[in-house]
Amino acid sequence: MGLLASPRDVLEIAVGTGRNLPFYADDVRLTGFDISEAMLDKARKRARELGRPVDLRLGDAQALEFPDASFDTVVSTFSLCSIPNDRKAISEMKRVLRPGGRAVLAEHVRSPNAAMRGLERVLEFASDGDHFLREPLDGLRAEGFVIDVLERKVAGFVELLAAHKP
Repeated sequence: MGLLASPRDVLEIAVGTGRNLPFYADDVRLTGFDISEAMLDKARKRARELGRPVDLRLGDAQALEFPDASFDTVVSTFSLCSIPNDRKAISEMKRVLRPGGRAVLAEHVRSPNAAMRGLERVLEFASDGDHFLREPLDGLRAEGFVIDVLERKVAGFVELLAAHKP
């Protein structure tokens, strides 16, 4: 991930099973957290198998335990759709970022494609609390982030986003 130039203090919210661990440079100081201890156990196993030092913690993206300005980069991959208050999580991302720090996101978003948006509505209705019609970009802009990269994929269902804190 070129956006994660080294060395950096990186926080990955909702690290889950640690699927992203192989993509970080060796000299990145990585902290990951998740709301699920079972997911963290899988991430710990993956980190051991990779020989990757990582600080994995139990926590909530809506109330990060870290002091202000603790990280150079915050990463979120397909997690804001499952966090009850995504705007609070984005606010927390900004709080823990250092000035000039980057937020790097890959998220499910409301598609501009009517057929895909209909499918998203069905998925949202059938899911256990996932929100596929959210717009993280709006939350980042409301928090004052400067958008550096914005791409839509999969009929507009997936958004790749990089922004920095002024």
